[in-house]
Amino acid sequence: MCVHRPNDEQALGALISDAAAAGRKLELRAGGSKAQIGWRAGIADIVDMSAFAGIVDYDPAELVLTVRPATPLAEVEALVAADRQMLGFEPFDHGPIFGAQSGHATIGGVIAAGVAGSARPFRGGARDHLLGFRAISGRGEAFVGGAEVVKNVTGYDLPKIIAGSWGRLAALTELTVKVLPVPRETSSFAVVGLDPGRAYRAMARVQGSTADVSGAAFIPMQAGAPSRTVFRLQGARPSIDARTETLRAALADFGATDEIDGDVWETMRTLAPLREQAVLWRVSLPPKSFAAFVERLDRPWLADWGGGLVWLGGGDAEPVRGAAELLDGKAMLIRGGGAPTFHPQPAMLARLEERVRRAFDPAGIFETGRFDAH
Repeated sequence: MCVHRPNDEQALGALISDAAAAGRKLELRAGGSKAQIGWRAGIADIVDMSAFAGIVDYDPAELVLTVRPATPLAEVEALVAADRQMLGFEPFDHGPIFGAQSGHATIGGVIAAGVAGSARPFRGGARDHLLGFRAISGRGEAFVGGAEVVKNVTGYDLPKIIAGSWGRLAALTELTVKVLPVPRETSSFAVVGLDPGRAYRAMARVQGSTADVSGAAFIPMQAGAPSRTVFRLQGARPSIDARTETLRAALADFGATDEIDGDVWETMRTLAPLREQAVLWRVSLPPKSFAAFVERLDRPWLADWGGGLVWLGGGDAEPVRGAAELLDGKAMLIRGGGAPTFHPQPAMLARLEERVRRAFDPAGIFETGRFDAH
């Protein structure tokens, strides 16, 4: 296994083209915060993308940022925060989930992995905020996708294909993302002591109201502390005050609604209560099914996205994936275990996905075995 460090698109294209001709595998890496997700068989050379870092253009007035993919996420967030702006899909760094030694997230890494935080159901995910990109395909050819405008209806929507592709389609060399103004103020609220079923009904009630929340999550009882069903309101203070009344009215049947500090949202970013779990699952499923899912598995967990995302600590693949599939969900293995990382696809969908991958990467040089079983 070798480490290659191309310093521009021409060198990267030549490296990929040579690998395709020689039948070698390449694994793309920048910050390395997600390098421990998936199985590594040692069959691929590492492509260190560190040279593809830096800000290309930032236009706060147009809410558009163009940046190279190896730019640290923290640097991007600090840049836009200086203009009271933010990445609306609230990406987070997987590094704390694996420990400080695991690296730091880059903007390209979070886009490639489709990482999104608690605002995902309300503001969209990484794929909804990626406007355009430059990349090198598995043929070693440079190509572009999308445009520096929010509306783009011509041809295929390549940004939505690239986001969440985990580096298995192409090597990103430049990204254009939309940014959003930072809300003027934030208030968080909790209803204490609900069971998962009532928590889902409370979250559904609020999301169906005009409270316009930007976060809805559930933290089960821990260390004797009662469960908390939590909500977030953001905006100008008069708007928050008015929507607080709407929130309290929607939750009147579920108990008192108390204002709390905002640390709960940092908990959802770092998953601190699950950090000691050797095995960690990310389970996406219909929100209405989350209570039935967690009740089937006696494991520590947290629920975000109004119940649409469950972080589950521990559990063997068969019961976890079986329970998820029974409820129309999918379970991705984030840490530990001995199963494939991705939830098995139905045969027809797997064939379609394979055709998409071969369109970008005919020789399969980005198919490193990382996401296979071990």
